[in-house]
Amino acid sequence: MNPEVIIIGGGISGMTTAARLQARGVSTLVLEAHGQVGGCAGFFTKRGFSFDVGATTLVDFEPGGVGGQFLADIGLPEIEGEVLPGYQAWLPDRTVTLYRDQSAWHWERLVAFGDTPGHRRFWRLLDQLATVFWEASRAGIKMPLRSPHDIWQAARLLPAKHWPLARYLTWTMADALRACGLEQDQPLHRLLEMLIQDTVHSTVEEAPLINSALGVTIRGAGLTRPFGGTRGFWQTIVAHYRELGGILRVGTAAERITRTREGFIVHTRRRQFQARQIVSTLPIWNTAQLGLPEVNEALAPYLKRNETALGGAIVMFLGVPETEVKEQTFTHHQILVDYERPLNNGNNMFISVSSPGDTKSAPPGYRAVMISTHCDLKEWEGLSPEAYAAQKEEIGQQLIHYARRVYPNLGKEPLVWQVGTPQTYARYTRRYRGAVGGTRLSLCNSNQFAVPYDLGIPGFWQAGDTTWPGLGTVACVLGSRLVANAVYEARQPLCTKVSRRPFVSFNKLQPERRSNIL
Repeated sequence: MNPEVIIIGGGISGMTTAARLQARGVSTLVLEAHGQVGGCAGFFTKRGFSFDVGATTLVDFEPGGVGGQFLADIGLPEIEGEVLPGYQAWLPDRTVTLYRDQSAWHWERLVAFGDTPGHRRFWRLLDQLATVFWEASRAGIKMPLRSPHDIWQAARLLPAKHWPLARYLTWTMADALRACGLEQDQPLHRLLEMLIQDTVHSTVEEAPLINSALGVTIRGAGLTRPFGGTRGFWQTIVAHYRELGGILRVGTAAERITRTREGFIVHTRRRQFQARQIVSTLPIWNTAQLGLPEVNEALAPYLKRNETALGGAIVMFLGVPETEVKEQTFTHHQILVDYERPLNNGNNMFISVSSPGDTKSAPPGYRAVMISTHCDLKEWEGLSPEAYAAQKEEIGQQLIHYARRVYPNLGKEPLVWQVGTPQTYARYTRRYRGAVGGTRLSLCNSNQFAVPYDLGIPGFWQAGDTTWPGLGTVACVLGSRLVANAVYEARQPLCTKVSRRPFVSFNKLQPERRSNIL
């Protein structure tokens, strides 16, 4: 029996889309090329440790949040784990605690960076944008707006009193700093850039202000590290998906898609699968390689535009005795080594340590440690095996050296010492060039100019971190809600004629930068 919908890719977007549909009675099949689900929010195990290969926390997974709504939609209780009270940012000349509690954070940021009228005006703007657009996200707002119906729906989800905030869609974070007279505040500028790089993979100068405001305030939405890390999360989700009747085939890579009168055929090495609708949650470059001409035509301008917006990551995995990490109260830390250097390659690194007593992540008496940093993909391309091995060793030693500012004894007696690079991601997740986390967001490729999940091809949908709303677990879960709703509404017989109905085109409409005084 053929499923109604085939989802290509078993990462966070693919599995949450499939589980939502399956819970609504739509039969689904997930095809995952790797031997297990997860993608860039996946895991691997070694010597009794479970390591997160990308995302280490779930965002907004508490009741009422984007993730909490997903769990409610599929009939699962709240995920058990460590609810983070926040984490610490270690700047070259100060340490700032990024509290989840908003009153504590409001006080901390004024003490750490200054209590001037400009600072207060800046934080007030970010708080307002974050509050309004977190609520809109949780309500299911979608972009880009491509029809009058989309505009009506967005207006309905965004109360009229907040409509004036739409003017900030043309602002960057740098515009906001300039408007408040804070463009020369180096510590504040660099902290914001650290948080922006980790959430929208961009810079203060390029990052859209609204997206950045959501990223900078992400702790207020709630961060949770499941017991067992992402492995524990996926064990729960996959078991429930199968209980709902969903079918998951790992080690089954989609190689080609063809169209039929009834829908689509997905060709794999061993067999073919047929369905009326297809959801590709692969990066758009991988989707284009599946060979469906109308899909390639629809994606072509986005592929060309976003090629230079790709980035990579390096992750170090350590399995260490608990004595090496127990001196810190917080289990998550972010380090900036040098104000003057670019943020890549350790000069902005995030440390995630498994919770005390979490024996699903590490054997008793030990802890799992993940250290991640961003990198340029070109730095890892075209290397000889010898040069590649030497570069991995060098960056691994460098990351441990920097991390010892927080944990002085880290890595002295590790049971596991391993480094992942863009080549690692290319091998295990098959992502184009080993790029992770979607595209670096800018005014020219986000929001109204983002890759839409509806490409105008009946029965075919594009989801995942290279489409709107973008990267990160919370964005992918929100995207799965929008795509699942669209798939559910399109269950009538499909027409083979390609229908294009764009309301605006990013080629015709270019964003205008503004830096008005607030």
